[in-house]
Amino acid sequence: MINVIICDDNNKDRINVIRIVKKFMEKYNKEYSIHSYDDYNSEFYKIIETKLPSKIYLLDIETPTKSGIDVAREIRRKDINSVIIFLTAHDELGNIVLKNDLMFLSFINKFDDCENRLNNSLMKALNILNKKNTIRFFDRNVLYTININDILYITKDSFERKTIIKTDYAEFKVNKSLSDIVKMLDNRFIQTHRACYINSDRKVSINKTSKIITFDNNETIDLLSDKYKKEVC
Repeated sequence: MINVIICDDNNKDRINVIRIVKKFMEKYNKEYSIHSYDDYNSEFYKIIETKLPSKIYLLDIETPTKSGIDVAREIRRKDINSVIIFLTAHDELGNIVLKNDLMFLSFINKFDDCENRLNNSLMKALNILNKKNTIRFFDRNVLYTININDILYITKDSFERKTIIKTDYAEFKVNKSLSDIVKMLDNRFIQTHRACYINSDRKVSINKTSKIITFDNNETIDLLSDKYKKEVC
């Protein structure tokens, strides 16, 4: 399900954007839901907090009460995986957007070939959402970007109370919970222990007797419990 979240205080422009989105999604036979707002109000902020899959934000930069740039900054504090597309009638605001590290996809002038440019951006957005090659998250004001293919396993360090993300080249100790990190991953990660998930694409063998898991870089771990052994062996 693609969730398209639109905010534009101009009724005519908002209706036009909704029309473009519907036409695009139906053309490509996508299951979608549109959430439309005329301002950055309490209802809009509820949708930011709501755990919905595959969010695409179409944000008007200027509304009577708030700047879309400020709103994008608030979105990014909570959510770095959703796609953000800016819509505006003011090209001169482009430099301001670029100066803010908002990880946005595109900046579209409503009155300059808007439909074609928005269609192209929506196609790019779908490609981004369909391809989960990395996980990105903030931890104590540090932005981590980790290639999923590089991850061997994720486990919990109960002594330091941190989550360990083990890759080919580094061991990242972060303050996010194990469950929070797992939510960012896809179904190639399987649970082998109360406090461990492994990348099944990187697994070479599992020794049921010794409970040793070997990865394709020859690294091994012994985090295999009887509870999960049947599911992974």
